Amino acid sequence: MKLITYQTKGQPQLGVIRNEQVIELASAHRALVNEAEALFPADMIELLKQGPAGLNQVTAIVDFAGANPADFVLPLDRVKLLPPIPRPGKIIALGRNYAAHAAEGGSAPPDYPMLFYKPATALLGAGGTIVIPPTSEQVDYEGELAVVIGRTCKQVSPEVALDYVAGYTIANDVSARDIQRRTSQFAAGKMADTFAPLGPALVTRAEIADPGDLQIRTTLNGQLMQNGNTKMMIFDIPFTISYISQISTLEVGDIIMTGTPDGVGFARTPPVFMKDGDVISVEIEGLGTLTNEVKDQA
Repeated sequence: MKLITYQTKGQPQLGVIRNEQVIELASAHRALVNEAEALFPADMIELLKQGPAGLNQVTAIVDFAGANPADFVLPLDRVKLLPPIPRPGKIIALGRNYAAHAAEGGSAPPDYPMLFYKPATALLGAGGTIVIPPTSEQVDYEGELAVVIGRTCKQVSPEVALDYVAGYTIANDVSARDIQRRTSQFAAGKMADTFAPLGPALVTRAEIADPGDLQIRTTLNGQLMQNGNTKMMIFDIPFTISYISQISTLEVGDIIMTGTPDGVGFARTPPVFMKDGDVISVEIEGLGTLTNEVKDQA
């Protein structure tokens, strides 16, 4: 199931993508239960907190809407996609989690996961515009698999870690390299508004047989820049979830960005940085494509 958060008439809504169309969950739910004021979760975190019961309800709504498409279905290109989780409690990202990416930056693979935060204000939906701030001239792309936590998770083992996952989505860890390199703590180059494109959808865990074997491709203006696979991760997803959960409680809706393969712009000769008018796309097997335009702030 491909769950989305989208905006229509100025209000965020929950939906499901099916056959390049959007099923409006709240309105279809009201019709299904025959109650004008029937309550449906207001946001993705609230829905995920309902666990399997919530997803079963969504399945019933989708089946009902499919039989009444004129009333509850919109063309995908008529809605504005927001990040699937617009306001997560935490966005935890991994640095240098692919050996080839570490090497292209002149670094050895880390002994432990390199963790840093990206703020919720950096989030951007599919189709949104990445804004280059006037403080940077070296804005780079990093296509990544993102994991969305579905159950509160504290000190879990790798063997059961995937049981706490709600699903997966695509991320772009946009990075201002000149700001990033000012200090040994590089999070400052990752924090700018619009520097965390996420989406287009939250694909539920049951749809992805093995998150540890998914192809990742990043293209810039149609040119292939990154071509990797999640099996190349140094720290796989179960270990990463377990490791983080030993340090900090993971809550429903928290996002883990799992690192990027090699092929980033700063490591090329000559370097390739994103500029005004560019289009950057990240495609991950089974999850779709996350595409964003790039504009100067001016």
